[in-house]
Amino acid sequence: MVRAILDGCPGRPVVLVGPMAVGKSAIGQQLAQQLDVTFVDTDAVVVAAHGSIADIFAGRGEHAFREIEARAVAKAIEAAKVQPAVISLGGGAVLDSGTQQLLGECTVVYLECDAETVADRIARNTGRPLLQGDAMSRWEALFATRRPVYERLADIVVDVRSGSVAEIGLHVEERLRQHAALKEEVEK
Repeated sequence: MVRAILDGCPGRPVVLVGPMAVGKSAIGQQLAQQLDVTFVDTDAVVVAAHGSIADIFAGRGEHAFREIEARAVAKAIEAAKVQPAVISLGGGAVLDSGTQQLLGECTVVYLECDAETVADRIARNTGRPLLQGDAMSRWEALFATRRPVYERLADIVVDVRSGSVAEIGLHVEERLRQHAALKEEVEK
């Protein structure tokens, strides 16, 4: 069953995109477990190799972070073309033009939400460098800028406003099945 989803889009990694705090990591882990494939969180890859994101921003600036992030995303996507994986991107990773080009080779799932959905998570996590000050206002401004990019890149849009991580994971899996079946029909 798992291979049917991934074989419907061979060599096309599944990539989750969306704003900060939407649940890309938790849902991505759940989905990878369901599909019995590797999960890669590109933020975690960056942190493991370079230290905390907040420290990178403070010491080297956002531009340096974005360069590191783009390399981590490219490496994860290339590896996932060989060994199937679910990849979770940081909220701003989609702003890089090279990353956008690579996402054209992936099945992109946009996890859609609103400010109300993420407000509690943002209030609990003050370590996000782009949300210093009035975190919700900053989140809303970033989301307004990035939302059109998420929508443009998405092959699949999944509303994550309600449901547990497990329920959303099952919903994403079902949407991937539908997407793979549709691609197969189109290619016949």
